[in-house]
Amino acid sequence: MSDIGRKGLGEQVSEKVTPQSQKSTFQVASENVTGVGDKIMGAVQPSGNKSTTQKVGDSAHSNSDDVQSKGKGILGSVKNTVSSAAGTVTGKSNEATL
Repeated sequence: MSDIGRKGLGEQVSEKVTPQSQKSTFQVASENVTGVGDKIMGAVQPSGNKSTTQKVGDSAHSNSDDVQSKGKGILGSVKNTVSSAAGTVTGKSNEATL
């Protein structure tokens, strides 16, 4: 059972396991809107007022968001390194042709 204004864990799991290709544009948009609403409600609702399942779900979301954020940071770092290396190689090849 979910708290008022919150998505239940069953609904969240169902949304995640259903391939995007099997969802209509309306379903995807609806999931995005209700997902944002759920995150907002999870952030403003005091932990003491949350059911056990909502606490578990919020914790999982928080961990997932943190992993995604770190992944984007790592990916950005790799892109910068590759870009730098490519610039160095390009600079060296330009020097060699002069």
